[in-house]
Amino acid sequence: MRHIKAYNKEEYDTQNQSFIIEGPLTEKELEQFTYDDGLDAFRRPAEQFDALKEIAELEEGRIIIARLKDHILGYVTFHHPDPMERWSDGNLPYIMELGAVEVTLSYRGFGLGKQMLKHAMKDNFMENYIILTTEYYWHWDLKNSGLDVYEYKKLMIDFMASSGFEVFQTNDPEITGHPANTLMARIGENITNDQMMEFDKLRFKNRFFF
Repeated sequence: MRHIKAYNKEEYDTQNQSFIIEGPLTEKELEQFTYDDGLDAFRRPAEQFDALKEIAELEEGRIIIARLKDHILGYVTFHHPDPMERWSDGNLPYIMELGAVEVTLSYRGFGLGKQMLKHAMKDNFMENYIILTTEYYWHWDLKNSGLDVYEYKKLMIDFMASSGFEVFQTNDPEITGHPANTLMARIGENITNDQMMEFDKLRFKNRFFF
C-alpha cells in the first residue's frame, strides 16, 4: 500500500489571533519552526520535537501542526501502531493510529486541537484507513483541566466525534483495565467489509480462548 500524503495549509482566526494549521509536514519543513516549551506531555520538549521529525519521515507518518507565525503551539501525529500492541498484529497497512494530540497549556481554549484534527481529515487518502485512538486516562491532563476522569472521558469522546471517530468495544486489557479508558476509531469510506472483519479480530483477540 502506497501512503499518499496531500499537504494543505489554512488560516484559523479566533479570539483576535491568526493561526496557521498545516500538514502533513516533512522533517525538513518542521525544522523551519521553533517548538513551544509547554509541549511536554510525553517527553521533554526537545526530545518530543525530535520524535515528531522521526514520525514525519516514516512512509505512513503524518504530522499536523498549529503555529503562531513560526512557533509551533500544537501537533497531531498519525502512524502505524506500536509493534508491541495488538493493533499491529498482521502489519495491516490500512490500520493507523492517532498517536497524540497536544496543545501547549497557554493556548488551550482556542480550539486548535479540533482544528488540527479536522484539517488532517480533509486529505481524501485518509478514507483508506481505519484510524484508531486508545484513550487512556493516565495520559489526560486532569490537573490543569479541573475535570475528573469521567468528565474528561466525555470531553475526549465529543472531541474525537467531531472528526468522525466512534467508540468501539474491545477486550484489550489496557482498555478494560479502567472504565474511563476508551477505544475509538474512524472508519474510512473506502474500508471494505473484509478489512472491518480484520479490525474486529484485533478488537476481540483470543476471545474464544480461556
